[in-house]
Amino acid sequence: MKILLYLEAEEFLSHSGIGRAMKHQQRALDLMGVDWTKDPTEDYDILHLNTYGFSSWKMLRQAKKAGKKVIFHGHSTKEDFQDSFLGSNIIAPFFKRYLLHFYRAADLVITPTDYSARLIRSYGIKCPILPISNGIDLAKYSRNEAKELAFREHFGLSIDQKVVVTAALYFKRKGIDDFVKVAQKMPEVTFIWFGYQNLWTIPGWVRRIVKKNHPKNLLFPGYIKGDVFEGAMTAADCFFFPSREETEGIVVLEALASRQKALVRDIPVYEGWLSDHEVSTARDVDGFVSALDDILAGNVDKTQAGYQVAKQRTIEKVAEQLVVAYQQTLEL
Repeated sequence: MKILLYLEAEEFLSHSGIGRAMKHQQRALDLMGVDWTKDPTEDYDILHLNTYGFSSWKMLRQAKKAGKKVIFHGHSTKEDFQDSFLGSNIIAPFFKRYLLHFYRAADLVITPTDYSARLIRSYGIKCPILPISNGIDLAKYSRNEAKELAFREHFGLSIDQKVVVTAALYFKRKGIDDFVKVAQKMPEVTFIWFGYQNLWTIPGWVRRIVKKNHPKNLLFPGYIKGDVFEGAMTAADCFFFPSREETEGIVVLEALASRQKALVRDIPVYEGWLSDHEVSTARDVDGFVSALDDILAGNVDKTQAGYQVAKQRTIEKVAEQLVVAYQQTLEL
């Protein structure tokens, strides 16, 4: 069995959740000893598509014509396309229709959560839809004092400085507006938004937030990986993720794997696998501020329970589930 993993615009998406999911798939197949390639000119048994661009559609049509099986990874829905790129809300209904062409042509749809599976089923998709987490590499996010020092030195932070971090693209969907409002209400705390994208792909009001319309205690350092980011995930006082819509939220898994205190917006994607027992939740700015006050005061610590969630979604467990999905698809 050989898998063609295909991610259109891989360089552009490498810093996104989809890009990290693709890397997790590669790691999972290596762990299970399954042959895979990213080269479309090589022979393969299953095409595993991660994107929905025109080149991806061409790949899908070629695969079906050649009698190959096709798995489409449901990273995206109409709901999580909205409130993202410039003009996304206008395009969203057309995007859904376009996306349906991929879902309907697939032999299997894999999507990260039960919630995203329900959404895709509500579109009228008839092929099997299988929830499999994007997974997490636990070892990568274990605490490391050198990485924590690199983080604090990079931002010039004192040991006693309270720090709240997040990681996301500059989208309203990701809650960038509420993140700014919370930072304004907590001027004694340093807030850091990790992530970057071309500013001309987002609405003007978001662009202005990133460039100048934010409080001094909020930093936008861009995309940072390696020791500084991994040190931030363990050294910060809280990971605050106010996203309004996700199909899973890989960065939340990264925070849980880091044994980090986490605050997320109370949205349906977490139902069934993440609750108030493992993370703090709120629905609006005042709720976020209240929850952060409790966390920063040391009154709330759910890190051990959160870590157990991450342990249930390790790359090793995902690898086993992926291989079963591939084998079942070949037998369809």
